[in-house]
Amino acid sequence: MFDVLIIGGGASGLSCALVLGSAKDKAFAKDKTIGIVAHQKTSHLQNALFNNVLGLQPGTLGKDILESGKQQLRELYPHVTLIENEKVSAISKHSGVFSITTNNTTYQSKIVVVAVGYTNLMTINGLESYIEPHPRAAKEKDRIWLKNTDHLIEENLYVAGTLAGWRSQFSTASGSGAQVATDILTLWNDGNHTKVHDKTIV
Repeated sequence: MFDVLIIGGGASGLSCALVLGSAKDKAFAKDKTIGIVAHQKTSHLQNALFNNVLGLQPGTLGKDILESGKQQLRELYPHVTLIENEKVSAISKHSGVFSITTNNTTYQSKIVVVAVGYTNLMTINGLESYIEPHPRAAKEKDRIWLKNTDHLIEENLYVAGTLAGWRSQFSTASGSGAQVATDILTLWNDGNHTKVHDKTIV
């Protein structure tokens, strides 16, 4: 049983996992179980080249970020369960708990974050009723979103990144994932607005 399971290992999913993982020393988060199904084969980062992202060296490749992001998660926040080589096929909810079925097994989680791409090839059974044409993409591209309000689809079911209705920019997708993470931390912190910063000691 996870307290939160993130589906998708791209910009928004990894950002969400990193922010959640970084709250490990907070009293309200230290005992929470966090997981991420880091399926990356269809991520738009696979063929991305970055020259216009603050903090990234110009010429950085998206495929390298996919790998370095997972490594960062492993090294800094090993308590976050990194699930690789699995793809989610279905989500269902029973008695307030989500069941997440992959090609290998079924997981249970109290909270789910869907952070996969926004193409109409997205095939996760159980989400069909939320799919609508993407509000910020060219119609001819036939992109989709999961209808939500401030990333929340329904109670304890979140969406992040382009699938949340945002444009396909790396910084935007990353920020969306981080926003969802802080929303979840706020929920865990009894509604007190929460963020996690590291600081240098002077």
